Order: sequence, then structure tokens, then C-alpha cells
Amino acid sequence: MTSRAGWVNAVRAARFATVVPGLWLFALALSDGLGANPIEKLIRETGTWALIALSASLSVTPLRTLGSWLAWPGVQNLAPLRRTFGLSAFCYALLHFCAYAVWDQGLDLEEIIRDVLKRPFITLGMASLLLLSALAATSPKAIVRRLGGQRWRRLHRLVYLVAALVLLHFAWHKAGKNDFTRPLAYAGAIALGFGVRLLALRAASRTDRTQGRAHDAGRIDAKKLP
Repeated sequence: MTSRAGWVNAVRAARFATVVPGLWLFALALSDGLGANPIEKLIRETGTWALIALSASLSVTPLRTLGSWLAWPGVQNLAPLRRTFGLSAFCYALLHFCAYAVWDQGLDLEEIIRDVLKRPFITLGMASLLLLSALAATSPKAIVRRLGGQRWRRLHRLVYLVAALVLLHFAWHKAGKNDFTRPLAYAGAIALGFGVRLLALRAASRTDRTQGRAHDAGRIDAKKLP
């Protein structure tokens, strides 16, 4: 797996893996295999896979950072998966909403709005979908060039707000059964990755300060030369 071709194949396999849950759900729907409550099953599964894809997207940069620290060869080639998993999260979140709006609510716009305003966990889910939509719409390379790298990166930091909203949405849904095991597991994984990123930023900042002091010291020494 140290060769570039090996990492390219791994990225391709991961990209294919993102569509497997959707194909599986489609096959279950065609074969009447969604169980006694197919609407609930479809809503639950698409929401779960949206959260899994979002967690995977947020894990790519921390994994690359760890790879740099531990000198893992080729791990930087995983960078394209951040966008792949992020778009997958959006697609499954959109399917999650469509399953709710079409099959559960019958596309009754008034009922959907009433439900969103009445139930806070659905409000959180809707807010996270709107933010994910903005991030997905600004993912194409042409949009990145138009926005500029700095503005694009600033905008896409909203993904951490999206993650927080999604986790609250999921935990609030599970609160009815007093089951927080899975929300806490996802929150822990995301928090761990965020911690790695903070450590990397802190180390980079310390390096910049050290290099700055060394540069200033060099300038002072140069002034002392006859």
C-alpha cells in the first residue's frame, strides 16, 4: 500500500463504499425487506449513514496529520476522501429528509413546517441540512476558485457546527429511549479528531513563532556586522 497506485485504489474503493448503503436500502425496498415499519427504517438508516459519512469526512485530516507525525507513507493521498465523504453525508442527509417529508409527512408543507417548529430535534436536523446544502453547493472546484481559498476555508469550518447540530439531533431523538450510547460514540470520535487538529494547529503556531524569533535574531546579528 506504499505505492501511489495502491493509495489511488484505496481511495476508489472508499468512494465506491459510500454508495453501498444506498444500494442496500434500495434493494431492501424493492424486495419488501424494510420490515414492519419501512418508513421508520428508511428514515433511521439514511440518518445513520449521513452521520457516519460526516464522521468519516471529519476524520480524514486528523488521520493525515497522524500519518505525518508517524511517517506513514502515502497517507496524504487520502485527502480527496474528505470531499467524497462530505458529499456523501449531504446525499444521505437529503435522503433522510426526503424519507421524512415524502413518506412520513406526505409532502404536506404545512404539517412539515408545524413539525419543524414544534419538535426541537427536527429543528436541529433541518438547520444542519441547510448548512450541509451550503457546503455541498460550494464544493465544486470552480466555486472554490471563485470564492478564493481563504474565504472557502472559512466557510467550510461550518462543518463543525453541522457536526454539533447533527449530534444534538441524534441524541435528542435517542433521549426518548434514554439511549445515548451511539451519540456519545460518534461525539467521542469527532472530538478525538478535532483534538488532533487543535494539537497540529498549536504545533504549527509554535513552529512559526520559533522561526520568527530565529529570523529576527538573524536580522539583529546582521546589523552588528561591521
